Amino acid sequence: MNICHILTSQTAKRPDQSAIIEGVDENTRAVTFAQLADRSARAATLLRMSGLSKGDRILLFQPVSIELYVALLGIFRLGLVATVLDPSAGFKHIEQCCKIARPKAFLGPARAHLLRFLIRGLRQIEHHIVTSVWAPFAIRWTKLERLDPLNAITPCPPSHDALLTFTSGSTGTPKAAVRTHGFLRAQHDVLAASIDLMPREIDLPALPIFVLANLASGVTSVIPKCDLRQPGFIEPEPVLQQIDRHQVTRTIGSPALYDRLLEGAHARKRNGTKDLGLASLQKLYTGGAPVFPPLLQKLQAAMPKGDVIVVYGSTEAEPISHLNWDAASDHDRASMYAGKGLLVGMPVNQIQLKIVSNQWGTPLPAMNTQEFAGVELPSAHPGEIVVHGHHVLPGYLNGVGDEETKFRVNDQIWHRTGDTGYLDPHGRLWLLGRAGAIIQDEHGVAYPFAVECAASQLHFIKRSALASLHGERLLAIQLKSHAPADVDQQIFTTLSWAHIDRIIRVRRIPVDRRHNAKIDYTSLKIKLKRHVS
Repeated sequence: MNICHILTSQTAKRPDQSAIIEGVDENTRAVTFAQLADRSARAATLLRMSGLSKGDRILLFQPVSIELYVALLGIFRLGLVATVLDPSAGFKHIEQCCKIARPKAFLGPARAHLLRFLIRGLRQIEHHIVTSVWAPFAIRWTKLERLDPLNAITPCPPSHDALLTFTSGSTGTPKAAVRTHGFLRAQHDVLAASIDLMPREIDLPALPIFVLANLASGVTSVIPKCDLRQPGFIEPEPVLQQIDRHQVTRTIGSPALYDRLLEGAHARKRNGTKDLGLASLQKLYTGGAPVFPPLLQKLQAAMPKGDVIVVYGSTEAEPISHLNWDAASDHDRASMYAGKGLLVGMPVNQIQLKIVSNQWGTPLPAMNTQEFAGVELPSAHPGEIVVHGHHVLPGYLNGVGDEETKFRVNDQIWHRTGDTGYLDPHGRLWLLGRAGAIIQDEHGVAYPFAVECAASQLHFIKRSALASLHGERLLAIQLKSHAPADVDQQIFTTLSWAHIDRIIRVRRIPVDRRHNAKIDYTSLKIKLKRHVS
């Protein structure tokens, strides 16, 4: 079944309900489920008239907006393949991705089309569509207003490609993650169950893929009024205004986003503003990066009548596990602060999860069931986290990256997450950090998340990161303002079990671009070399 059938299934049930809302104050714009279906059907007509047909790839540089989802639904309706990459990754990355994907069309606003003058791969794309104003040799998106809707949905088998996104492997070479119509259906089924999507709820999703899950579930999506490419640096007040005005009941996003919203809520309180802020939320889901206890406790305090839930997953497997913070006991919190790792809850029912001997960096051979059992580790033993399921990506385009992250057990393809962790006696997953960032020396094994999670209990630390350089264990720390004079002594005392050799103060610890919360250990080591002679 074409995924568009699922995404437009709510049109007849709730035609007049808002599907997507964007903007704030007088610039607010909304589209109902019926309007979205009609507009996307007209978009399909425009795409077909542009010379595109089933299986063609179309590169999207459209910001998160109503028009992005109009375009996506039109693309899926025709059986085209939406191709998405991060323009901020640089010209070389865009050039590489164009060479890999070979899109037949390019869609985006006028400013995105300026890149055609700078990037050869974009100029070589046959068809160009501009969604705002005008661009040379580009078809105007506004033409769809005058077109008849293409109500028919192109039949697509579950194996037909629907969405192509890019990630980077350890070498920095882009890997193309292909999601088929069957994969998107399976992912929706898991998300709807694991994050408890209920019709007529109002969600503020800061992770774009979740808008698709909302559309298929009858949930209204409010697009955050901020730059979602930099969640750790947003201006919080417009987003808080959206939560107030639209009576948002749930939200999902990066921990860096919620850190900023908490700062905005505190600023409101200092100014005497009586708006509810986060207190009106009933459910808050956060993930995409480590979420440490202090932030979860602050969020729970800010929304005393709501649930704060940690979601663990990855590009290739979303979701893997989840944890309602209320379900974490005092003993669990004490264990996290004592260096036992980061608790992320029970694996979702639709996934198989195993802990195997850590061999990251070495391809795993095909195995039979008995051989797989031989590398599987028992409860409480740390190792690599590997997963299998219908919503787990079975491979990358042209097999590039498969050797690094995939292996086969009989006829099943398993995915290596690149994370280390263990399952406790209750079957709950504890994260210990990236497999490539583990330190092994004369003191034994040190796990990044275990140390960084424990360090988070010190109120003066904004962010910390563990690394090894020249045989020393280094803890980089980014301090909050008004830190005490005995910072180093408090850290050495609290983390005595971690055998830290040196503490390095840095102005900013490098983090990933997407979530602004995951440590970029490669860049960190480069930065630390300047501090270590």
